[in-house]
Amino acid sequence: MELSTAWLEWLVLGAGHELMLFASVGILLFGLDDLLFDALWLATRRRGRSLTPTAPPVEGRFAIFVPAWDEAKALPAMLRRTLGAWEGEDFRLYVGCYPNDAETLFAVSPLVARDGRLRLVVGSREGPTTKGDNLNRLWAALAEDERAEGVRFAAIVLHDAEDHVHPGELALYRRYLGENAMVQIPVVPLIKRAERWVGGHYGDEFAEAHGKELVVRSRLGLPLPSAGVGCALTRTALTLLAIERGGEPFRCDSLTEDYEIGMVIGAYGLGTRFVDTAGPAGDRIVSRGAFPGRAEKAVRQKSRWIAGIALAGWDHLGWPGSRRDDTDLRSGRAWVARWMLWRDRRAPLAALILLAAYAGVLLTALGWAGQYLLGWNAIIIGDGMRLLLAFNAVMLCWRLAMRGHFTARWYGLSEAMLSLPRAFFSNVIAMLAARRAIGLYWRMLRSGEVIWDKTEHLEHETAYEDAFARTVAR
Repeated sequence: MELSTAWLEWLVLGAGHELMLFASVGILLFGLDDLLFDALWLATRRRGRSLTPTAPPVEGRFAIFVPAWDEAKALPAMLRRTLGAWEGEDFRLYVGCYPNDAETLFAVSPLVARDGRLRLVVGSREGPTTKGDNLNRLWAALAEDERAEGVRFAAIVLHDAEDHVHPGELALYRRYLGENAMVQIPVVPLIKRAERWVGGHYGDEFAEAHGKELVVRSRLGLPLPSAGVGCALTRTALTLLAIERGGEPFRCDSLTEDYEIGMVIGAYGLGTRFVDTAGPAGDRIVSRGAFPGRAEKAVRQKSRWIAGIALAGWDHLGWPGSRRDDTDLRSGRAWVARWMLWRDRRAPLAALILLAAYAGVLLTALGWAGQYLLGWNAIIIGDGMRLLLAFNAVMLCWRLAMRGHFTARWYGLSEAMLSLPRAFFSNVIAMLAARRAIGLYWRMLRSGEVIWDKTEHLEHETAYEDAFARTVAR
């Protein structure tokens, strides 16, 4: 055998074995983590049935915050849908725009002029800044209106420029905000037929996250991350955050200010609640919205989430017990809260393990090809590795079954079947997003600047699959 071939054999077989070992151990640990969480979800199912609110519904006007930058293509349709869906409700919708975003300003100005429920807020700074900065401008406008009109808003609802709101959403918030500082409803991605392989994986992930992850946290009374849409906060809770942060409740230096605000509210010991229920018509009260259907846009969006939650969020929030106002530190729930934060922040490590796994599989396949074509030594898999691979395969089947189960509950059986091969697309996007997130976080540290790295939204309502609307609530 030539020296070059022997060197290649050593490299392929040796690197493949080490990568497979590293990935197998990592997948085992992550799988046990997920398995334990699944057991917790099953063990707490009875607890979720006895959480009917006892406090009276919240009265008063609601403020709806919709921050916008370069949203001329989606925002007008969203405003028309929202105004029509909430006809008869007592609310004012604040739209935050920038002076250098003329296209969006021209698109929404006719609607603002015709409907007194709309309030256009144009900040003094040119955009894009950050979503948190935009929301703070809306908060300042709300305070100005309260002083001028002598009224006080009861709660603030967060939505994005592409959302499809539910007619019963505000009534649900009024019912549950009586005894909670924050209420989050499920977020359901709309699946576009032509982009269901990339865009559809959002549906799979949100179906499991909002069908299990947030449900368990809510049942256990743990701090609940806000999704930034389909979320309502009491005026008092935001006032407390504003007092702590010098008058502005939302962090301007965060890519995921929505996630952080829910966690901080929980750290105060205030109640947060995830509510998945049906409305009077029998359909589930959820917030639906469009998500990226192309790989590059999905990577861009998810890298922002990873950088904001797993990296910068660690800097901003620390761990339970690191803040002076952590009221539950002495309770056993503090350790469970740390576990939940670990699950939120494990994305970069998970991406590294996935990369090692795929690379290990590729090198193993090359080793088998070299064995049959070049006479390389046979790949020897020890008994310990065989057992590890077999156990990981069983847990993989369990994970795919769980994802399919939650996808079926939201979108039906056909999308549940597609969720199995879509897991590959989800993994690839996660790996690419983690790589970009690290670079994004590094630039944030070096420059000290955080820019709203938003996703472009288009309005093509007829192109979306309506499978969710046909799915039974429970």
